[in-house]
Amino acid sequence: MIGITDYGFYIPKNRIKVEEIAKNWQKCSDKISQSLKITEKAVASTDEDIVTMGYEASAMALKKYSIKEKSKIGAVFIGSETFPYAVKPHSTIIASFLGLSGDYVAYDTQFACKATTGALISAYGLVKSGEIESALVVASDKANARPGDVLEYSAGSGSNAFVLGSENVIGEILGWHSFSSDTPDFWRRSGQKYPSHAGRFTGSPSYFFHIASSSKKLLEKLNAKPSDFKYAVFHMPNGTFPLKIGNSLGFTTDQILPSYVVSQLGNSYSASALMGLCATFDNVKSGDTVFFASYGSGAGSDAIAFKIHDAINFKRQNFKKTMSQKKYINYSTYSRYMGIF
Repeated sequence: MIGITDYGFYIPKNRIKVEEIAKNWQKCSDKISQSLKITEKAVASTDEDIVTMGYEASAMALKKYSIKEKSKIGAVFIGSETFPYAVKPHSTIIASFLGLSGDYVAYDTQFACKATTGALISAYGLVKSGEIESALVVASDKANARPGDVLEYSAGSGSNAFVLGSENVIGEILGWHSFSSDTPDFWRRSGQKYPSHAGRFTGSPSYFFHIASSSKKLLEKLNAKPSDFKYAVFHMPNGTFPLKIGNSLGFTTDQILPSYVVSQLGNSYSASALMGLCATFDNVKSGDTVFFASYGSGAGSDAIAFKIHDAINFKRQNFKKTMSQKKYINYSTYSRYMGIF
């Protein structure tokens, strides 16, 4: 039995409402909120970046680990779209902050919004092979967007961390499937501050096609159907897309993660779908199965199936409580925190 043994997350307390952003650009906030199903988003402060947030999420995941248990971690990976250093590993910084030994393989991953789910699959393979005992996988982003662009309403901040191993497993990985292609729907060239996107093109030929492809193949591999799962979590660039893709695959609206996560936190890019998985852990019970599918522009999707075990009863974090701890800021403060002006 191999899968997630511990998890953590970090959500900045600062929030900015959609109506505050819309007011700054003299836009109708009601139409934007209805279209994206987003009411506010989490915003990292000036003294926060993917390393500090990644450390906080990792510290939560490892809070009960002894020095001996930490020494068993043989891999440290971090996925992001907003690395502060163009050339310097960020995985080693977090590992050092956590007091891990130097006996681990480390690297940073980049694949748009699914940078970390690919690393999660790599870590799973290393543990399954017996090469290492456990791995730490981190997702972290201080997502930004060009001022005035539609992405500004959803580009949020946050981090997740997962330990993969074979002892006291919370979520056993039953199987996975990846589907990838060269589909340039979202990109940021080297040296550019803000990402660019292809508008509506990011939907049908990109997000929906790739998630549908990976999800259908995984269901075939497992000889399963949507009704076999208690919950389903899909990448959340907004509050509309997850419901649409889930319903099209045969999952009911009740199975699909409620959109309150993206509605109140925004899309933290690499942490988006994984943030949803952490939220789902609030409600799962031993024996439940969870269907999960990420999406990364460029483009690809990783579908993973989990089975929940008894260890969740002793390792459950309180996601909703953390999410409720917030402080609202205005657009001027937001601009300063994000380095816009």
